[in-house]
Amino acid sequence: MSAPQRSALRLETIWNPPSGNAEFSYALRLKHMGGEPLTNFALCVSGPGRVDPAGRVEGAVVSKRLSNFTEFRPPEGFVLAQGDTWSISVFALSWQFQHWTDGATNAYLALDDGRIITLECEPTRSSASNAPLKRGAEIFPVPAQVSVPVSIIPWPSKVSVGARMPLPAGFALQASNAEAEAAAENFTALVERLFAVEGMVRPAAEGGMPVLLTAADLPGPESYRIRFRGSSVEVEAAGRTGFLYGLITLGQIWRGARLHPQVFHFPGSGEITDEPQMAWRGLHLDVARQFYGAAEIKKLLAVLAWNKLNHFHWHLSDDEAWRVEIDAYPALTEIGAWRGHGLAIPPLLGSSPARTGGFYTKAAVREIVSLASSFGITVVPEIDMPGHCYAMQLAIPELRDPDEMGSYYSVQGFPDNCLNPAREETYEIVETILSELIDLFPSKIIHIGADEVPLGAWSGSPQALARLRSLAGDEIADRHAERLNVITNDHGADDISGSGTAVLQAEFLQRAQRFLAANGCTTGGWEEAAHGDVIDKSRSYLCSWRNVEVAAELAAQGYEIVVCPGQVYYLDMALRPDWDEPGANWAGTSDAEKLYQFDPVEGWTDAQRNMLRGIQACIWSEPMTDRAVFDRLVFPRLSALAENGWTRPEAKSWERFRALAGLMPLLYGIQQA
Repeated sequence: MSAPQRSALRLETIWNPPSGNAEFSYALRLKHMGGEPLTNFALCVSGPGRVDPAGRVEGAVVSKRLSNFTEFRPPEGFVLAQGDTWSISVFALSWQFQHWTDGATNAYLALDDGRIITLECEPTRSSASNAPLKRGAEIFPVPAQVSVPVSIIPWPSKVSVGARMPLPAGFALQASNAEAEAAAENFTALVERLFAVEGMVRPAAEGGMPVLLTAADLPGPESYRIRFRGSSVEVEAAGRTGFLYGLITLGQIWRGARLHPQVFHFPGSGEITDEPQMAWRGLHLDVARQFYGAAEIKKLLAVLAWNKLNHFHWHLSDDEAWRVEIDAYPALTEIGAWRGHGLAIPPLLGSSPARTGGFYTKAAVREIVSLASSFGITVVPEIDMPGHCYAMQLAIPELRDPDEMGSYYSVQGFPDNCLNPAREETYEIVETILSELIDLFPSKIIHIGADEVPLGAWSGSPQALARLRSLAGDEIADRHAERLNVITNDHGADDISGSGTAVLQAEFLQRAQRFLAANGCTTGGWEEAAHGDVIDKSRSYLCSWRNVEVAAELAAQGYEIVVCPGQVYYLDMALRPDWDEPGANWAGTSDAEKLYQFDPVEGWTDAQRNMLRGIQACIWSEPMTDRAVFDRLVFPRLSALAENGWTRPEAKSWERFRALAGLMPLLYGIQQA
């Protein structure tokens, strides 16, 4: 591909929602502002919204399409001269647009002579809304009066503090044992990442208040107690994470009193005792749809620690990309980590036509895992299988049945994206990859996905159909073969339970989980991993994403559950239904108050509650090309989730949380304009 050029061209995209008897349309208008006439070219666009290639398009022909990447060709002999506008109207989409991030987020022209012209691509406008588009975190200002004297999120179990004392210049940390010393070092590194200019940790000679870290017999490894003694503070804990969390609470109190001295104070007496109500308080991040560099991941881990979140679910592979170095299969990153015009994976979800993307080397992974551990965070890697493997199969073609015919499509519009459970080559490759992952992640928790396998998966594979006949009989195999060319149109619309797809997936999951268990690992999966009820419940857990009713049902079946329903805990969902809000909408909308007030175990029996590991927010990255969109969608909802997982229900208060949330750090520091 030749180097992209810029020209006096501008692409406008407009969403025209249905009105009365008028159907919806997605209008694309390419304006030629100056320069030579253009002929023999294609317009390439990508963004979360997907054009149906079989639907009606006026003014152009869809010449290529992969998921959300679409190439439009003008009519034969078309010339775009200076001052002209090429107009395209699309009347067939995978879903009707709801938010400004649904439309094209990147576009370019591909000329037949090999040249590439990048375009100025404005955010998609709606003909029904002229409201300014929202970016940046929605910050709740600290009010003039607050019901509590100190600022702490998540709110502790017991707060009983005395009168105001002069704010210390910072803290001089004094450790009583090796665990306390490590926590002091880790806390110092944490505040350097988040608040480097504030000087929170400083020696006594520079005015640092003595903070004594002393061992105590407290209920759990994350418990702590803080005693305010006027001229000093004592933090008690049983181990490193408890000390760290006590110091984080102390740091939050100090920052609140420093930044808002008329509202909060630093106590001269009293104590705080604290422990979490849930063991698993997590965040999932999809780095396949959008790539986040190692520095961004490290900053995010610091933000998680400041919120006392203790699990980082790292979604390292998907149809759009493969993001982790595997020595045995270098093609996974050579091919699967990059997108661009003319590459195996085209520009998707706003990617540039230039080669863009990235992956994490093993050295980078080890650094990230080590940093997370120092912050009390367990890193859980995910390799999504057997579905969501389009990029993986491009890199390793031998994963496919060479005699497979036809195609099936995933909900995201990727063809033939599932690892074939009937091929021994599949297990040899998967086990090799998993072995390298096990070496990288000492938590020994490996998440293997198992979500959104299309109903028609493997329906054109002779090997898969033969295996299905041996497992389930001719009737199910014949019925499965009829599902060739089935297109999944909505998240969760095709329930594969009881189908040939479920039988084949169950065999794959059973073998993968046995391998992990034999290597001392716990297997994580999305709720679809329960299909067939074949995985060992004692060595696995499920992330339940559809709704709390499904989560409760799985808990009743004996699965340990991490609750993360899309309607509330998916942070890519827009805050509100308005067009000017960024984000997705297929699971609904959820603002910070809705998330904060949500009860993840409402209606559960005691037996079901015993199967609860905890809760987790999920960041899917399709709409997050713009980092200001990331901050808007994630904050302060992340802190609301943190308090849901830590603070007892009877101690929660939305008004208190809202008053304190503005003091919590952002990843990029971008606030709503």
